[in-house]
Amino acid sequence: MALINRDSKLSEVILHDPSTITVLDRFGIALGVGDATVSDSCAEHNIDVNFFTAILNTFINENYFPQEALAKFSATEIVDYLSKTNDYYERNVLPNIERHFAFLIGKAPSHNNNLVLMRQFFEEVKTELSQRISHDREHWFPQVCSKAQETQPNTALEVNIEDIPNDAIEDKIDDLINMLIVHLKGDYDHNLGYAVVVAVLSLKKDIKQNNRIRNRILRPISQALTVGNE
Repeated sequence: MALINRDSKLSEVILHDPSTITVLDRFGIALGVGDATVSDSCAEHNIDVNFFTAILNTFINENYFPQEALAKFSATEIVDYLSKTNDYYERNVLPNIERHFAFLIGKAPSHNNNLVLMRQFFEEVKTELSQRISHDREHWFPQVCSKAQETQPNTALEVNIEDIPNDAIEDKIDDLINMLIVHLKGDYDHNLGYAVVVAVLSLKKDIKQNNRIRNRILRPISQALTVGNE
């Protein structure tokens, strides 16, 4: 898909990539967008249209990096968006996977220890993601906002992007998906098995896309603010 701009129709954006529904929700935009353009919706919801399009384009397009616009974005806006993303994981995604696993195991014979081991591995993924969310909430995000308040409003930030290392949580989710696809054996409800796989795949996609926002937008700004305040 071509880059989204202020004249793009939101309905076309959603139809092209339905996973953007969760992004719009984090901005307070619900379904039923009609013929509204990006500019129309941003005006209605009091959203910075440049920030909104940068987030959507980074979410959808793997190679997109709005370097020239980074210094103009408010760090607190980005933190607010990523905080809502973390809330979405805690309130919706993780409980949804847990429910699917519970139904799957509840309907399987008690001797199918294979499923129990896979749920235990998911619990490790959940614990690691929850620890990262806690660190964001209690340490990183408040530090970024504090540094942003200390920086002069017109200060130009030298923002650079470095090589982004593999994310440990992404790797663990990949391992869980591999376990489910390759090693799920024994007697179990196939429909519930598919539901678990789809739910985990959805988490993987959202984590991967939002890691780009964390690493390509907030982390460079955080580093630039640190240098600027030294």
